[in-house]
Amino acid sequence: MNIILIPGLWLTASSWDDVVPALRDAGHTPHPLTLPGVGEAASDAGLSDWIDAVVAEIDRIGGPVVIVGHSGGGNVAWAAAEQRADVVRRVIFVDTTPPPPGASISEFPVDDGVVPFPGWDFFDAEDTADLDDATRARTAPLAASVPERVPTDPLPMEGTARHRIPVTMLMGSMDEPTFREVVTAWGDFAAEFEAIDDAEVVRLGTGHWPQFSAPDELARRIIEAVR
Repeated sequence: MNIILIPGLWLTASSWDDVVPALRDAGHTPHPLTLPGVGEAASDAGLSDWIDAVVAEIDRIGGPVVIVGHSGGGNVAWAAAEQRADVVRRVIFVDTTPPPPGASISEFPVDDGVVPFPGWDFFDAEDTADLDDATRARTAPLAASVPERVPTDPLPMEGTARHRIPVTMLMGSMDEPTFREVVTAWGDFAAEFEAIDDAEVVRLGTGHWPQFSAPDELARRIIEAVR
């Protein structure tokens, strides 16, 4: 299976380097992406440009694909899947949930037209607890700024074809019963999740960046979901 790997904010294709070998060993063809404007000093790229880049990759591959989206990359994955629902066989969300139309990723400090990586200490301890000092030192230089508009642009998504695509959510700390209980309080996100015909939730037991802290486990779970 062709597997498109979409990084979250501040990350590039290299963030999947420790996951890719296991996917290849399992017979799959991974396609890790770096999205437009990442690491550029100035870019007017927005969320739509990121979505267009993924749709273009789907078209370039020209056959059935699985899309994996980490964190904010899940928004991109879901919107691209809506546009190419006829060839997307599954969407795998890594520590994030399928977003409803109009949702944004989040808001972060902006510096001279870009959103720089704020450093590991910016995030909640639960999200980073499994990133030891060596991993933080190794991975922080891999992070790059993202265009100012990307985190706050509303998700441009129309139609409902995506709801027929099977979904796997690889969650850091929540198992399926827990997620199904808490999502009921999330408004439009709850309605989006309930609209999906076939969705499963799998607990990874990691923080928010398993591609760094537990790449073998993340790869194993992706392979299981593809099967």
